[in-house]
Amino acid sequence: MSFDLLREIGEAKSIGITGHIKPDGDCIGSCLALLMYLRKVFPERNIELFLEKIAPCFKDIPGRELIISDFPDRAPFDVFIVCDTNKERTGDAEKYFDCAVKTINIDHHISNKDGCAMVNHVEPDASAAGEVLFKLMDKQYLDTDIAKLLCMAIAHDTGGFHYSNTTPDTHRIAAELLEYGFDYAGMMDETFYFKTYKQNKLISEVVMESRLHLNGKVISGTLTLDRMHKLGVTKDDTDGIVNQLRITEGVECAMFVYEKKPGVFKASLRASTDNIDVSKLAEHFGGGGHVRASGCEREGVTIEEFVDELVKEAALQLDV
Repeated sequence: MSFDLLREIGEAKSIGITGHIKPDGDCIGSCLALLMYLRKVFPERNIELFLEKIAPCFKDIPGRELIISDFPDRAPFDVFIVCDTNKERTGDAEKYFDCAVKTINIDHHISNKDGCAMVNHVEPDASAAGEVLFKLMDKQYLDTDIAKLLCMAIAHDTGGFHYSNTTPDTHRIAAELLEYGFDYAGMMDETFYFKTYKQNKLISEVVMESRLHLNGKVISGTLTLDRMHKLGVTKDDTDGIVNQLRITEGVECAMFVYEKKPGVFKASLRASTDNIDVSKLAEHFGGGGHVRASGCEREGVTIEEFVDELVKEAALQLDV
């Protein structure tokens, strides 16, 4: 039997939704679209969305004010939905998942192909969680705001329909969403392309100090907490760095590693070709994600040692 979201929710009176820590455009757009959709379908029910504080670039998206970011204690939900991730990456919202009467997982990450909930719907071939949700939604309840959020979700996870996860089906879905008449170009400028002056300076700093490995097939950039403090930036200013590294000529794998907290390092990994699967690279270090875009964390080593470990694992796939 095919997955039917509304059937799975059933008579639930309280429904909770969450995504992953440090929510990106797909996570934010998908979760908000799901919230607004379910509130239209079930106007009499209690439906809430919990996400960490979202980046300032999303300040004008529909429904932003509906997000709950303080994760209060509350009675167990009848149904709790984890979107665009597994429960281990939901941060402070994991407590809601653990005590819910029923859990549902909707995702598209190949590293989460089996799901993490009582009921799972994971489409590893879909470009974004937004694409998965579009297929699950009864179109009579879609409106301009929901369409805009779904399109934002898909556009962000495909790099503006540029990455290799963009399929003909992705374009067909985007075309349907654009029929709702929102300002796509303006939305993408505000949420995807625009960078603050501080972010642009930080990108230039990391790129200037980046290193090439494996005969130029791999590039790495790093950023320590001490360097962040000296530059007056935070981890929220690091968006866009790994993608800038990725478009270096000849590079097949880009690695951006920053110090998340003292002694804990986060790696963002991007692939430019099919010669390397960065989801496997990330999984080696307990992370995961997509074939072309993944991430992982490491502690107990220096930032330079972590980069060396990542490069060593990349070499096994690149046959260098």
